[in-house]
Amino acid sequence: MQATFDEVLGEGLAAIGVEVDAVGRGRLAVFAERLLRWNARVNLTAVRDLASVAEVHLVDSLGLLRSLGGAKTVLDVGSGAGLPGVVLACARPELAVTCCDSAHKKVAFVKVVSAELGLEVRARAVRAQGDPDAEGLPRCEVVVSRALAEPARWLPLGAHYLAPGGYLFAMLGREAEAGVLESIGRRAGLGLRGIDRFRLPRSGALRAVARFSAGAARG
Repeated sequence: MQATFDEVLGEGLAAIGVEVDAVGRGRLAVFAERLLRWNARVNLTAVRDLASVAEVHLVDSLGLLRSLGGAKTVLDVGSGAGLPGVVLACARPELAVTCCDSAHKKVAFVKVVSAELGLEVRARAVRAQGDPDAEGLPRCEVVVSRALAEPARWLPLGAHYLAPGGYLFAMLGREAEAGVLESIGRRAGLGLRGIDRFRLPRSGALRAVARFSAGAARG
């Protein structure tokens, strides 16, 4: 029998050690349903069923909560349909999240679903090119991109949007070698502060979240 959305989400959260309360899970369920409803007429994702959305998009995005700490502001660059920005806000509605993407249809979805869920999410239809003031984008405590570019391109771009003392995150698959990431970070004026690795339980896919901040790597 095919697993349900709730089963896959619950199993995934348990596997990665992240807690989301019942209200937050309800918001995530609405987000997933709306994502697939819009997807029937506007191409937002290649995933076509709720159970797969739960693991491939939601649990993957929520893995960031293991490293987010007490941050209050998040900028999601190249967010697409709000992954991970809206998903994080579903779980932690106190977050002030800004999502930006160059695709207007995806930004429209983020605006509509965030308003429906009562989330403090701003969405901007703009291509991030490293000039936050001109682009109308904030500098945030957490800056993340899930699928915009490989680390060699993402780190020097994302660094422009960091608030003082903030952290830049790179969401990766199995290609997360510390030495390589340290070298890339150094060229962007960033130090590697840690790599959090986890596995999606149903697919077995490996995930890694590399965390950087301004300055040299700490010994």
